[in-house]
This record gives sequence, C-alpha cells and structure tokens, in this order.
Amino acid sequence: MEDISQWCKEGNALQVRVWLDEPEHDMNQGDEHGFSPLHWAAMKGHSKIVEMLLQRGARVNATNRGDDTPLHLASAHGHRDIVQMLLRQKVDLNFTNEHGNSPLHYACFWGHQDIAEDLVHHEAKVAIANKYGDTPLDKCKGNLAKVLHQIAVEQGQDLNKIQFKDQSWLGMKTRTRDATLSRHKGINFNDLKLKKQIGATHSGDTYFGYWQKNDIVAKILNLKKYTSRMQRDFNEEFPKLRIFSHPNILPVIGCCNSPQMFVVISQYLPNGSLYNVLHEGGGNIVVDTAQALRFAIDIARGMAYLHSLERTTPEYSLNSRHVVIEEDLTARINMADAKFSFQEKGRIYYPAWISPEALQKKIADRNWEASDMWSFAVLLWELATREVPFADQSPMEVGMRIALEGLRVSVKPGISPHLSKLIKICMNEDPGKRPKFDMIVPILDKMTR
Repeated sequence: MEDISQWCKEGNALQVRVWLDEPEHDMNQGDEHGFSPLHWAAMKGHSKIVEMLLQRGARVNATNRGDDTPLHLASAHGHRDIVQMLLRQKVDLNFTNEHGNSPLHYACFWGHQDIAEDLVHHEAKVAIANKYGDTPLDKCKGNLAKVLHQIAVEQGQDLNKIQFKDQSWLGMKTRTRDATLSRHKGINFNDLKLKKQIGATHSGDTYFGYWQKNDIVAKILNLKKYTSRMQRDFNEEFPKLRIFSHPNILPVIGCCNSPQMFVVISQYLPNGSLYNVLHEGGGNIVVDTAQALRFAIDIARGMAYLHSLERTTPEYSLNSRHVVIEEDLTARINMADAKFSFQEKGRIYYPAWISPEALQKKIADRNWEASDMWSFAVLLWELATREVPFADQSPMEVGMRIALEGLRVSVKPGISPHLSKLIKICMNEDPGKRPKFDMIVPILDKMTR
C-alpha cells in the first residue's frame, strides 16, 4: 500500500495504472491511516487518477480512520472537478466524519463557494449540526450563508437543525473500510463466527457469519475425501479467485484449509444472487427492461475482464445463480462459485445455461470464451423474459436434449428487436462465429442509453 499511496499523492498515473492491472491489488484497501488510493488522489487533486480509480470500481464512500470520505477531502481542498466526478457516482453527500462534519461543512469553512453550491444543488443538507453544534451555514463567510440558504429553501429542505448523534465505528455508523479484508489469504476457521445457513447446493453449504467485525459468506465445500494432493491444489488455485481490481467481480476474500475442511470466504451481499432477484423476489427489486440491461452490461464487463486475464482461473460456469447483486444494484461475477480442479469432475447441475459443445466435449477441449457467450445469451433471455429456462424439464433431460436434439430457448414476441437479435448472435451454433465480450459491451452500452 505504501507504493500506491505515494503514486496517488504524486499524481503518477502510469504507475497507478500498472498497479491496478494486477488483479490481486485492491484499490479500496486503506493504508495505516485508512486512506484508500481514492482518498489520496481526491485530496491531492489528481483528477485523471480519480477518474481511473472510479472506472475500476473504487468505493466512493470508503472512510479513513477519521471517517472522512473522498468527498470530504476533495471538498476541503477545493478540487471542484473531482467533487463533480464523485457527485456523478452514488456518493453519500451527508456522510459525517468523527467530528460530525459533512463535506458541505468543509466547503463552507474553507470558502469554496462553487463546491458548496454544487453540493447543496445535489441535496446536501444545510441543517446538519456537527458535534460542536455548528451547521454548514454557521461555517460560511460573507454572503455564502444567504446563497446556500436560498438554494435550500428552493429545494424544500427542512431547515430545522439536525442535532449531532454519535455514529462512529463504535456507534451506529457502518464503516465502508471492508477492503482491509483483502490483506488476508489464509484464514483460521476458528476465527469465523458462522451464524446461519443460507444455502445448500451440490458443491457445498453456505453460511452467513462474521469475521473481524465484517459480514461474510462462508462456503464449506462438500467433498467426500481430503487428500494432500487436494490441499496442494486448493492452495495453488484459491489465490486466483482473489480478483479485487474490477467492479463487476466479487472476489474471494480468503480461504480456510484444514485437514478435513475447505472453506471459501467472500463478502456478504444481502440481495443474493441474480436468480434469487429474478425468480424468488430477493431484495424486493423491480427488474424492468432498463435494469435488466444494466445487469447485462455489468455481467458482460465482468466476463470480458475474466477473459482478458493471462492467468487461468478455476472453472466458472456463467448463470444467474453465480451472479450476485450489490445493494447499489451492481451485478458482480461471484468467484466463490468457481470450481476447483478436484471438485465435482465432469458434473453439470445447471445444463440449461451450458452450450451444446460444452456438454459434448471434455473440459480440456472446450472453447471457454465461446461457451461463456452462449451462457450469456441464455442469461440475456432470462433477463428479458423473467423466466427460468426449461423449468418444466429435469436437468438431465435438458442437458441431453440441448446436446443431442437441438433444444434451444425461443425468443418470444415482446422482446425488443435489438435484444432478440443480440441473443441470436450470441447463440450462434458455430462457436467460432460468436462475438467476444469486449465486442458486446459497447453494443449493450448503446442499448442502455
């Protein structure tokens, strides 16, 4: 962290880019003071680095040890261009630090009128009192208080003073410095506090729990035997799932490797899987056409990144069960659902999303990029119809009929012509004629506008 922090302070964009290109490097991890790379770039005014970090998925609401977010620092140091970048993200405008100060407090105190006006126009509250009883208006100089008061009145803000409440790390506020998890690889199973089983599949049982005051999900792999060879393979393969450098990839935080138990640990996301959201009402999320396309482009970006890696990750099957949804409705590829080399060899439990050639060929002979594109096409169909593919048939029957009898999802009337055409292109019977994910992303991007 010392190197990336220094490069962000100096504005060395080239070194920052090289550092970000390493999948295991976590741009959200804080240094000894809790400053993430985005904190330093926002504080020092290096807009190109801020833009780069945001594009890679830096958390805009991450806090340092004093509970400052990057918006606090950009507002305090007068970097309006960076403030505007952060405002375009899902930034918490009224987040208060350990002193009870919001970003607007700092913009007012330091006399950055343009920034203060920008913040209030975006609904920053002028009546929040810090722990000393001062609101942002109390910190204003000259006529700035009148200007901000007028904007707040026009917006219909409640101007009654909002008294300070202790919402520190030991109080009510939830810190977003969860990225400190990325410092760990091997985790002692006895340090996990598993509270509730939330799922059971062929590959293992999944539990919700806590580790070092963080919400986590622990997946205990279901294996009939444990050998020294499996332990060696597990230790070699699980670090490849720790991909922290892309916003649409949910990395494995760490793993436990005991003589009779392999546990894969990832971040807890309350909305669960895309399958749960689409078909089981998870998170009470309404998936309209626009949201479906946003999920699709998130998935395509994540898969494009996975395929761009020089290193090979353990086997991953793309379907809606293996995509998870963040609280901000970002879709992420769940690396905890990848299969290890020793796990369930030759077994496929959800063939409805698998390409016909992948069902016919050995793992070593498959074109994974083309097979994933077929799976993506089925997922697009699922997002468009809100239906489970071939739900009326058993998995064995579905797999046999896709591989041998030409069973395919049918594009129904009511699906937009552009999306129907894209589904057909991605499901080309000739694997060599299917597009790559980096070709799909700009097409979906146009469709979302």
